[in-house]
Amino acid sequence: MSSIQNNKTTVKQYDASKYAPMVTLDKPDRRWPNQTIDVSPMWCSVDLRDGNQALIDPMTPPQKLEMFEMLVAVGFKHIEVGFPSASQTDFDFVRKLITEDRVPSDVNIQVLTQARKELIDRTYESLMGAKRAIVHVYNSTSTVQREHVFKLSKDAIKQIAVDGATWVKEGAEKQPDTEWQFQYSPESFTGTEIEYAIEVCDAVIDVWQPSPANKAIINLPATVEVAMPNVYADQIEWFCDNIKHRDALVISLHTHNDRGCGVAASEMGVLAGADRVEGTLLGNGERTGNMDIVTMGMNLYSRGVDPMLDFSAMDQIISVVEKCTQLKVHPRHPYAGELVFAAFSGSHQDAINKCLANYEEGSTWEVAYLPIDPRDLGRNYQEVIRINSQSGKGGVAYVLKHEHGIKMPRWLQVDFSPVVQKEAEVTEAEVSPDQIHDLFKRTYLKVDGKAKLKGYQINRTDGVDHMSAELKVDSQKLAIQGQGRGVLEAFVSALSEHLGESFVIIDYNEHTLGKDEGSEAMAYVQISMNQQRVCGAGKSRDILGASLNAVLAAVARGMALQGRARDAA
Repeated sequence: MSSIQNNKTTVKQYDASKYAPMVTLDKPDRRWPNQTIDVSPMWCSVDLRDGNQALIDPMTPPQKLEMFEMLVAVGFKHIEVGFPSASQTDFDFVRKLITEDRVPSDVNIQVLTQARKELIDRTYESLMGAKRAIVHVYNSTSTVQREHVFKLSKDAIKQIAVDGATWVKEGAEKQPDTEWQFQYSPESFTGTEIEYAIEVCDAVIDVWQPSPANKAIINLPATVEVAMPNVYADQIEWFCDNIKHRDALVISLHTHNDRGCGVAASEMGVLAGADRVEGTLLGNGERTGNMDIVTMGMNLYSRGVDPMLDFSAMDQIISVVEKCTQLKVHPRHPYAGELVFAAFSGSHQDAINKCLANYEEGSTWEVAYLPIDPRDLGRNYQEVIRINSQSGKGGVAYVLKHEHGIKMPRWLQVDFSPVVQKEAEVTEAEVSPDQIHDLFKRTYLKVDGKAKLKGYQINRTDGVDHMSAELKVDSQKLAIQGQGRGVLEAFVSALSEHLGESFVIIDYNEHTLGKDEGSEAMAYVQISMNQQRVCGAGKSRDILGASLNAVLAAVARGMALQGRARDAA
């Protein structure tokens, strides 16, 4: 091992020799590189199980229910809802879905269990009365787990799988009114000798005796991603070619993202013959995450293949995922991130403008720098042709921050720059700092039609905030009420119910305008209303008042935009 000198400190270089070389398959007859994906695979969301167990703060029951309902709305037919034998919270959640009849007739709930009889019995207890369900049993088969964790022989590990399969079958026979499907996963499949993995799965299949009319699911997880995606594809093709009763099986994939290739591995696995893909929305999961279903689904969509999932309300999907997981979506996240359709380069903006000018509705999408039409995800072109804060007229963000203490978040900078640019074009003169400040106030603070906040009351019961607020609209007083998990959510709920107009908060920022306790507060919000993003700002003596005023301003701007759209139509 060599070393280098850095500021008088010896720093050892990485020693790659401690890691074993990548194991590949000798498979010169591989066919998958010549295949194409022209039909969507089946999808299974594991957000509520695999995704949930990876969270610092696991989802609360109301959050799990909100996530489940969103997954149903997006179009998932297979949803892994928990690990009921390992968690009372999961057990109670499965019971709630069943006893309250919350599972649509075309949706299969899936539950995970280890291959242990007492856990399998507990699993079936949780599923009493289900119309249809998938029981997913697993045990680890990898070399490292056998030799270092369990210290068991291959035969002993295979017997665990066979015993688990037997108990799963017996449990189903005791509840004949439920439509059952069985699923087996040789955990850490990619770290298991391929011949041995097939041997174990064949033994499980011998117990279950699936048929083309009643298929079993064999799920092949890259529990830890240890090789390039092409190696995984070779393994999947080999498995599909050599497993018994292939026509009676659904071959499923479950890739993780340790090497950053989870989506690529799943795509290649489908090319290699897999029928089904497990993953999470936006990739949350253990370590570096699960396979990202939004990315893989939209990859298919961008090449003309219907993913059979509806991502057209992407802002609402992101809102639910962020709320339930407490994880922010990266602004550069494929398809979903705030900045993925943004062009700050002048040459990119020019090319996009010219392509959009030539594009005819209904024709094949061919727009430079935009792989898909942002409108398909509920975005609009105003979010595409954007001005960088460094190239805006008069240094808009710099002036407002240093002259008036207004610290606009990036998304508000992008929204406000065209307003300043338009003013400069109309006046054909430089826009002064005072003019920029006046434009800001007229655009986001003193919005025509904005309701005035006269007062509010908040009560919290069992973690739920109940709000009542008094507004003044023109000369009329208005009382509204709402509830939510947080004051802003309660206020949004109250406004939505009064207006008959659903909207969600996409982004929020706040700060004080001074350094002492008496300084006023500023708040900024970005909402999604009718698939349009609208910004507002509020100012008050306290942060909460500023936040509520910002919501009122954004809603007034959103309603005005809708009115102009109706007039134009």
